[in-house]
Amino acid sequence: MHPHATWYIAIEGRNEGPFTKAEVEAKLRNNEISDETYVYTAGMADWEPLKRLGAFSGGDGGPPPQPPAALGVPRADVIDYEIFGEEMQFVEITLDPGEATVAEAGSFMYMDPGIQMETIFGDGSIQDQQRGFLGKMLSAGKRVLTGESLFMTVFGNGAGGRQRVAFASPYPGRIIPIDLTQHAGTVLCQKDAFLCAAKGVAVDIAFQKRIGAGLFGGEGFILQKLHGDGLAFVHAGGHVVSRDLAPGERLRLDTGCLVAFEQQIHYDVEFVGGIKTALFGGEGLFFATLTGPGRVFIQSLPFSRLASRIYAAAPQTGGRRKGEGSILDHVGGLGRLIDGD
Repeated sequence: MHPHATWYIAIEGRNEGPFTKAEVEAKLRNNEISDETYVYTAGMADWEPLKRLGAFSGGDGGPPPQPPAALGVPRADVIDYEIFGEEMQFVEITLDPGEATVAEAGSFMYMDPGIQMETIFGDGSIQDQQRGFLGKMLSAGKRVLTGESLFMTVFGNGAGGRQRVAFASPYPGRIIPIDLTQHAGTVLCQKDAFLCAAKGVAVDIAFQKRIGAGLFGGEGFILQKLHGDGLAFVHAGGHVVSRDLAPGERLRLDTGCLVAFEQQIHYDVEFVGGIKTALFGGEGLFFATLTGPGRVFIQSLPFSRLASRIYAAAPQTGGRRKGEGSILDHVGGLGRLIDGD
């Protein structure tokens, strides 16, 4: 290797450097980068991950080409999928050899024999791999704040041919495929919306910067942040619609009906106005207020609304059955006793 060889490191679609070979090795030892970090030096045709290079080699040269993310080369696995069902949907993901997907615990439905499961801290993204052990622990610990598990499961294709794995929605609604490259690489969503994603997509948290939105916005101070250049799948209740907001355009909606929105959208809460409306309107005290530009996804049936209706109708909580057509329903307590209630 030329004694004056210089190296460049690709981080988040930009290049850093130049570094000497010794400096790159030091970063690798200190877990500042991983063996999957892309690097470049003169004499190479293009950027390559460290693990493919073996011993470093190269020579003098000018500045490197654009990093892989800037060239449009995805850093997340490129996966194929199909969504089945109407009210209770599931997504079937087809993986080529070597590809993988990450999912929340409890969403798995079925898989082909060539799929291998592995439980990991964090999300398995390149950013997560570059954090080192303590960084991964911190990332996993932050997930607990969103009500999720410390662990995620990676489903990888270890076979020689294409293999399938499927994940099911947790309650009636819709599964929304989100190509993050079409949303400036980042989407914010409610805490329990994430279902699964291509390996390489970072699943993090985002804190609300405004106290009002945090206290009264329905999702508290914490949202899930999906970041990367791959496919992610989120789940929402009932029917789902999307709205594209023009710059300065405002949309007010029930805080529970908000599923996801692009990062550039300004999110706040607004008092409904009027004491009588606030107390007796039945719609809560606050609206979510979104100001464009950007896209927002809205659900017609928040899970909290569904759960409250089920709880209110449960006989164990004093709820009464309606519309069953039995004459005993009109007799009162005796009828319910004979009916087994």
